Amino acid sequence: MEWRGTGILLAVRRHGESSAIIEVFTPDQGRHAGVVRGGTSRKIAPILQPGAQLDVAWRARLEDHIGSFTVEPIRSRADVAMADRLSLAGLNTVTALLSFCLPEREPHAPLYTRTEQLLDLLGQPDIWPLAYLRWEVALLEEMGHGLDLSACAVTGSLDDLVYVSPKTGRAVSRNGAGDWADRLLPLPDVLRGVGPAPDAEIIQGFATTGHFLRNHLAANLGNRPLPEARDRFVEAFNRQV
Repeated sequence: MEWRGTGILLAVRRHGESSAIIEVFTPDQGRHAGVVRGGTSRKIAPILQPGAQLDVAWRARLEDHIGSFTVEPIRSRADVAMADRLSLAGLNTVTALLSFCLPEREPHAPLYTRTEQLLDLLGQPDIWPLAYLRWEVALLEEMGHGLDLSACAVTGSLDDLVYVSPKTGRAVSRNGAGDWADRLLPLPDVLRGVGPAPDAEIIQGFATTGHFLRNHLAANLGNRPLPEARDRFVEAFNRQV
């Protein structure tokens, strides 16, 4: 069994004395693990940095074996990520969330494309937080927990949508919320792709997507805690605002 493709490196861990086990996210193979022989060597270790774009070839005797990778670098994102704290926190968040939630060996080509585009925006702090928020919305959609923000779940109205139901992920208007308003999540315009996207709205957006990441996505994955990298990124963004 073998295949070859381009992938984003998600995670690396040492294996034995000189090898490493890596996880890559590819458009056709999804999240896929394998052993890199000599992965801790001076030649290969610098290539194996999370977020790196790699040309990978996987081979195994049987399909259900972990198999082994040979890797060639296409593009490193380490220098851009290390340039400032927010970029590094963002890169770590993206790779940690994908490693956390993607089923192994299940293709998610649209999400792969969005992820590659997002990571290519690293180092552009004026647009990256908004792009990342939209990526979280896409991640929830891809994992079966998409938000429906098109109309009020109570009245059907298309106007004055200011809340999100924490249970259903559907929009709720100010009028439709009534006495339940204090139990609902904020729906800033930025989540609906409306308006200039000020930082304060992006922070509200993170609060809302964070609820669904923790209480819907993670809850369906055995109630495992969401990767701490996500909280660190949001905190780093809040400090810069």
